[in-house]
Amino acid sequence: MDRVTGVATFAAALGCALMAGLFFAFSAFMMTALGRLPAPQGIAAMQSINVAILNPVFGVVFFVASAGSAFLAVMAPFAWDQPGAGWRLLGGLLLVVGVFVVTVGFNVPLNNELDAADPGSVGGADLWRRYLTTWTAWNHVRTVAALGATASLIESLRHGG
Repeated sequence: MDRVTGVATFAAALGCALMAGLFFAFSAFMMTALGRLPAPQGIAAMQSINVAILNPVFGVVFFVASAGSAFLAVMAPFAWDQPGAGWRLLGGLLLVVGVFVVTVGFNVPLNNELDAADPGSVGGADLWRRYLTTWTAWNHVRTVAALGATASLIESLRHGG
């Protein structure tokens, strides 16, 4: 079981790091760049991104990070006496709650609402202004959570977990 935990921790840490980088790019400059476009163009660009991101590569990384982190969080209490168990629990919870739950509960519904919007309408422009603020705020949460999960899982490995 130690080998499985080690492999799961390593794979989840890599997945968390990739997710942190993706979210960071959106928080650091992508949303600002999209927000500088006229509303119809910004909406159309984000709608295109929302379609393009649903691909096998992203799906595998998101699944590995989420499922691996959930596995580690569930298993950590049963291996509390093993090195790094607390770090695995923390990393797993950060990713599951701060990335998976936030994505499913907040970012995806906002994406769905935007995808249904008419980019050229007045309602679309109003939605775009709200979307930029709300989606980006939740993305900041995902960025910090994914980075914290990465650091926690690396720390677990550093302690022999």
